[in-house]
This record gives sequence, structure tokens and C-alpha cells, in this order.
Amino acid sequence: MAERLSAREVVALVADDFTEIRYPERQSKPDGPLVWQGYDASRARAAERTGEQESVICGTARVEGTRAVLIAFEFGFLGGSLGERTGDRLEAAYTYAREHRLPVVPLVATGGSRMQEGMLALTQLQRVARQSALTREAGLPQIAVLRDPTTGGGWATLGAGADVILALPGAQVGFAGSRVRPPDADPSAYTAESQVAAGAADAVVRPEELRRTLGMWLRLLARPSDRAEAAHAGTADAAPGSTDSTPTDATGATHPTPHAEPAPVPTPLGATDLPATGWDAVRRARSAERPRAAAYLDAYFTHRAAISGDRCGGTDPGMLCGFGERGGRTIAYAAQTGTATRPAGYRTATRLIRLADRLGIPVLTLVDTPGAANDAEAERQGAGAAIADLFTTVASARTPITTLLIGEGGSGGALALAAPGATYATPDSYFSVIAPEPAAAILKRPREEVEATADQLRIRPQDLVELGVIVHAEGRTLP
Repeated sequence: MAERLSAREVVALVADDFTEIRYPERQSKPDGPLVWQGYDASRARAAERTGEQESVICGTARVEGTRAVLIAFEFGFLGGSLGERTGDRLEAAYTYAREHRLPVVPLVATGGSRMQEGMLALTQLQRVARQSALTREAGLPQIAVLRDPTTGGGWATLGAGADVILALPGAQVGFAGSRVRPPDADPSAYTAESQVAAGAADAVVRPEELRRTLGMWLRLLARPSDRAEAAHAGTADAAPGSTDSTPTDATGATHPTPHAEPAPVPTPLGATDLPATGWDAVRRARSAERPRAAAYLDAYFTHRAAISGDRCGGTDPGMLCGFGERGGRTIAYAAQTGTATRPAGYRTATRLIRLADRLGIPVLTLVDTPGAANDAEAERQGAGAAIADLFTTVASARTPITTLLIGEGGSGGALALAAPGATYATPDSYFSVIAPEPAAAILKRPREEVEATADQLRIRPQDLVELGVIVHAEGRTLP
């Protein structure tokens, strides 16, 4: 079990200058809307014990320099449960965030809806969902921190509904609380670590690293375009939520790259010239010595933070997704690492691009895969639907998407991540409707004709430029 901090302790852990917002007044019947005997006495004892008047406190603060609306649950107040007055406070917090163009950070610790208020308490979940949806439509990010415990409707709305989900180690996280699960349920399935492994949360972050990690995420996602424009204009605090400090590294959900300037991408193959033949292109793309996605990302970004998981129960380590900073500007990235991409990888990339599109953040995609995973389990996991959804997301995105082909471009499993009209290629890459070996097999050609088939497919970078498939095919500099 994770250490249970009070609402004000967790706020002090991550932020400075916390100022509560004004809460709405609500008149209610004695013992609540259901006239539940002893309810008022329970509330009074909870208030005396915690010093709070409700199960959440809401206000504004700066997290590593970025101003945000914080929603902190007080688990000591009736188990952090949601009732009508809780809903009033949550609605006020989200409304304030939209009015002042601030990101929202729920610091969740709740056992669910308040039984003493019955269905009126449960319907607060619809109310919260509506406020979250309006905030999403306003283009404001929501970054949740899961504390112990995060269960029931609080997990299914404020927690799981956030754009980025961080969790404290050992926190109990799951829709079912400990007292309502099947008696034979595996308790390890209801942990923060398990939710990250299942793709339902992005990272487990130690308490001592939470402020820095949360600050990094807020810096990357809170009005990045306005901040970049202000930096170029030489002004500060151009928009609410802008940052006035620059973290140099981060942990937990972040990938620290502390260098002030991007590092050069190595060229271990010693090849900046274009391949002579189709098979030469294949050989170079498949070489274990050529640069992979991580090298390009480290070269391009001064620092970056990763998202993980498709929110459908899956993760794919062969698809790296997240947000990074270059020259004071936030850029999203989705990068294949040279493996066959799993359905969860495509869904995670789709999630990334949709979030970037909503926040107005440009996207960089790196293509490098022999193709989509085609085993039976991939089919059961919905490979076709996942690829189709990514194609549609790329095609309909309003934010700019730029693609760099850095290795193998295997059929539709690679093309789904490529931006039409904005795809570039390195010299050690190829793109093909199908790899030369299966192409020869389908055409019933002998093995010795594979190399000739590669030439016929016209898969070299310079061929792709001539065919109009890609824009440019020289050098290793990211566009």
C-alpha cells in the first residue's frame, strides 16, 4: 500500500502558492437527499478529523512554474467519496480552468460514490464526465495522478479519462474496490504497476519525483504554441498556464536528455549516399548497425516524456510515443523501433496523434517496421481495425504531421504512420508494398530472383521520390 497523504500534503508535494477557488453554496436536507440517518454526524466527524468540509479541495497553483488547477481528494473525508457537494466543487474547478485557460490536474484518492446519497451521488460521474469533455473540447490538457486508493467512479472518470495518467507506487487502482471484488481475485491486478503494464496508465512515479515529472508534463502540454510564440517574441507569460522555469531533466514518465542542444545522429554505416540497388536498400535498412528510433529522438529533442499504452489493455514496446521539446516548442512523436508493430502500438499512436491534434501540437512520426504483426493473437486483438483507425486519424488530423522513414517500410503497417505529402527518407531505408522475399514467393519465383524483384518493386529512397511517394531522400537531418 502506498503512503496515504492528505489532500493538502499532496498539494504541497507538487505545487507552490495553492489558492482555493470559491465553492458554490448548496442547501440540503438534514442527513442529505436520502435522509440517511446519521449522515450529518458522519460528515461532522470527517470534518473534525481532516479539517476539510468536503472530500475534495480545488484551487490554482504553480507546478515547476506552470500554473494549473489542482483537484486534490481527501481520502480521510468519507473515503474520498463523491456526493452532490463534491460534484459542485469539481464543476467549479473545471469551469474555472476553462475560463482562465488552465490545465487540470486531478490528484485522485477515492473509494467511489457516496452511498448515503444513493443515485444522486452516482450521477455526479455524468456531471464530471461532462465537465471533462468540455475541458477537452477547449483544448486544455488533463493530467491525473493516481494515489492510494483510486477506485470506482473516480478512477473511471477523473483518473482513466485524463490525457496523461501518472500513478504513485503501490497505489490500489481499479474500478472494483477491495471490498467488492470476487473473493478469488488476484490483488496484484488492482495496482498502479499492473495498470501501467496493461496500458491503462502511463507511468509509475515515486513521490520525490512527482513534482518534477508533473512539471515536465505541464510544460509540454499547457499551451505550447502560445509559449513558443512568446519566447520568439521575447515576452513572458503570454498565456495563462505558461511556464517561467525550465526543468533540465525529469524522471518517471519522462526520458531525460539533459544536453542543451540536440546531439548529432550517428552514422555507423558510413553511408550518406543513396543505395545503388533495391536489394542494397533492403540490406542497409535491415542492418543492425544503422541508427534506430531512440537515436533520432535523442538527437532531435532536448528532453521528452513518454506516454504508454492503448487504454484498451495493451502496450507495444516497438512503438515509442510521447512529447518532446525542441527550441522551446513542444512536438509530439510516434516512432516505430524496427519490430513488427502490434495492434496496441497502432492504438497508442492513434491516441498520441489525437491528443496532439486537440492541443494543437505538431507531430513527428518515424517509420521503421517490417510490417504489422500478423500472428493469430494480433488478429484477435483487432489488427485491421487498429491500423484503419490510425490511417483515419492521420488523414483527418488538422495539426501538421511530418514523417521520416528511417529503416524498413513494410506495407500498410508502415504506411499507416506516414503523412501523405510530408514523408522524408534516410539513405538506409526502403518502402515497399511488400518485402522482396514474399513478393517473389507470391509470384512463384525462385529464391535467386529475390534481389531482382527488389529492383522491380522500386523501393529505394530515390525511386520513392521519383514516384512521388516521398518528398526528399538525402541526409540524416530530421525535417
